[in-house]
Amino acid sequence: MTPQDLRAFCLSFNAVVEDFPFNPETSVFKVQGKLFALTNLDARPLTVNLKCGPEDAIRLRGEHPGLIVPGWHMNKRHWNTVTVDGELPDGLVRELVEDSYDLVVAGLPRADRLRLDRP
Repeated sequence: MTPQDLRAFCLSFNAVVEDFPFNPETSVFKVQGKLFALTNLDARPLTVNLKCGPEDAIRLRGEHPGLIVPGWHMNKRHWNTVTVDGELPDGLVRELVEDSYDLVVAGLPRADRLRLDRP
């Protein structure tokens, strides 16, 4: 997955915005103001921080050592840093991004979730 593909996929979800609150290099993808993906699209190797359920986070780290690690500068229980350099299948990376988005949306107040369903 290229940096452009990763950016486009993150932006493909409903109500997502890209923000740069930390510096001009770090893309932060948010839904309703809540972060679900954080990356430096120019970094090599390309990595992305993604939200994950605690049990899944541990399982994924075990299944993909070195490619999925505890979230850098994040709560290690709920965030993983995923290396997007071609070793992990693109389908898995997409699934992890989608899961992160879904976890954040599930944690939003009901009224905010309902607004996401409107065109």
